[in-house]
Amino acid sequence: MCDANDDAATDDLVASPPKIPVPDDVVEAIRTLIRWTGEDPTREGLIETPLRVARAWREYTQGYSDDPARHLERVFEEVGGYDEIVLLRDIPFQSHCEHHMAPIVGKAHIAYLPRDHVVGISKLARVLHGYARRLQVQERLTAEVADCIWNGLKPRGVAVVIEATHGCMTARGVRTPGVTMTTSRMMGVFRDDERSRKEVLALIGRG
Repeated sequence: MCDANDDAATDDLVASPPKIPVPDDVVEAIRTLIRWTGEDPTREGLIETPLRVARAWREYTQGYSDDPARHLERVFEEVGGYDEIVLLRDIPFQSHCEHHMAPIVGKAHIAYLPRDHVVGISKLARVLHGYARRLQVQERLTAEVADCIWNGLKPRGVAVVIEATHGCMTARGVRTPGVTMTTSRMMGVFRDDERSRKEVLALIGRG
């Protein structure tokens, strides 16, 4: 179900935050890192870089200031008796791994089987972004999104499948571009009932 006031939302995690003051020690830490790479942080092209990097990282990690569960508080019970799977496919997201702070770029498929109410479709994406915009590992991200929906909506089933590429593998270490990692979490009927699980995986495109 689409939210009537979604365009007017002021808590959109995708929107760029206003410029914020950055503590001097944060700027100096980034300046030190630049110097450690062998560059000169005082040259023209890098003078403003520490400030830009600090503000970028504040944006990358907006999820720490958000409680994803709050996005599931408003539900709709007038759904005309609809009791089949609700699925959002190919939700793009970006995160950063907690080991190397390298980018994680991917897409998520989120499905649930309603019990007696549904939630606005944008809210599922907001839950994803709330957890993705933190330092993460993909396995935990998958579990957190699924658990949040399970606990917040009390549905009959939840399925979350995430596919992503990891900069820590494509740009460093083994340097193997094009490799996609897939993780999934099935809860309720999608875990316990084989037919329901096959149905949701087929809708996602992995059946």
